[in-house]
Amino acid sequence: MRGRTVAAVAAVLLAVGACSADGAAPGPDGGTRPPRPGPGEGGSVMRGVTLPSWYRTDYDSPAAARYLRDIRATGAGWVTFTPTWYQKRRGDSVMRPTEETASDAGLERIVRRAHAAGLKVMIKPHVDLPGDGDRAEIRPRDRAAWFAAYRSFITHYADLAADTDAEQFAVGTELAGVSGDGKAWTRVVDAVRDHYDGPLTYAANYDEYEKIPFWKELDLIGIDTYWPLSDRATEDAGQLRRAWEPISGKLAAFARRHDRRILFTEAGYVSQRGTTTAPYSWDISSRAGNAEQAAAYRALLDTFTGRQWWAGVSWWMWDDWPDSGETPKRLAYTPRGKPAEQVLRDSWSD
Repeated sequence: MRGRTVAAVAAVLLAVGACSADGAAPGPDGGTRPPRPGPGEGGSVMRGVTLPSWYRTDYDSPAAARYLRDIRATGAGWVTFTPTWYQKRRGDSVMRPTEETASDAGLERIVRRAHAAGLKVMIKPHVDLPGDGDRAEIRPRDRAAWFAAYRSFITHYADLAADTDAEQFAVGTELAGVSGDGKAWTRVVDAVRDHYDGPLTYAANYDEYEKIPFWKELDLIGIDTYWPLSDRATEDAGQLRRAWEPISGKLAAFARRHDRRILFTEAGYVSQRGTTTAPYSWDISSRAGNAEQAAAYRALLDTFTGRQWWAGVSWWMWDDWPDSGETPKRLAYTPRGKPAEQVLRDSWSD
C-alpha cells in the first residue's frame, strides 16, 4: 500500500476463474536456485503486522517499544518494516533517501527491539513518488540506469537485513511499471542473494502478481491483497468469505503452477464505511466502519487459515506514528483499539 494515498487501480471486482479452493503444498522447483525455508514452509504461517515509517526519526519514536509490545500482544509473531526512498518523477532513473526515509540507525534499533520483543522481522523496502504519485506508475526513461540504481538501493537494505539478522526480505513492492523485466529482476535477486542469505519475496499488487516473470527466483510469492470484495458496504463476514472463495481457488492454482507458497505481504482495510468495496483506498468514506473492518479481517483469516499453499499475512498497518497521520486514527487502517484488533487476538490466540 503506497503511503497515505489511494492506489490508482480500478475499483471493480476482478474476474476470477473457478478452480479448487485448496491446493497441495508445492514442492521443490527446477529453478536455478532451490527454495529456502520461509515462514510458510513446514506448515507454519506468518502472523504479521506492518509498522511503516514516514519520516527519518519514526523508528526512534518513543512510541516504538509500545507499538511492538502491542503488536506482539495480538498473537503476532512477525513485524514488517518499510524504509522508503523516493524518485522525483516517474521517468527518472535514480531514487534517493530523503527526510521521509527512516534512518539506518533507527531501522537497526527497531529490528533489535522487535527481536527483543519476541517478533521476527521482514524488511520490505519501498520506492515511492512524492505526494500522490503511485509507485506503479514508475516507468524510467533509462531502464538500465534505473535498475543499476535500484540494485544499489536494495542491496543497501539487504546488507542491513543481514547485519541485523532479519528473518525475511522483500526485493521490491508494487513496481508494476518495471516488474515485467524478468532478466533485470533476476539480476536484482542475484545481487540481493550475494548480500543476504534469508528467504526472499517480492510484494506484487493484487492486479500485478500474474505478470511477474521471476517468481522461480524467489522463495515465496508475495501479494498485496487489496481485492474489492463487495459492490456496497457490508458487515457480513459470510458474504465476504464467499467473495474470497473464487479468488482463493485461483491463488491455489497459481501456487501449484509456480511451486511456491503465497504470502500476503500486505492486507488491510480502513475503518470506514465501504472499505470492502475498495480496500486500497485511504479515504473511501468519512463515516466510521469499525464493524466492516472487523468483518473483513475475520473473512480473510477464516478463508485462508489452514490452506496448505498459504504462507500467512502481514497486515497493513499497526499505526501511524504520533502526529504523522493524515487520516484520523478512527478512520485509518490501524486495527489498534478497534474490533479488528480483537479479531486478531481471537484468531492468533493459540
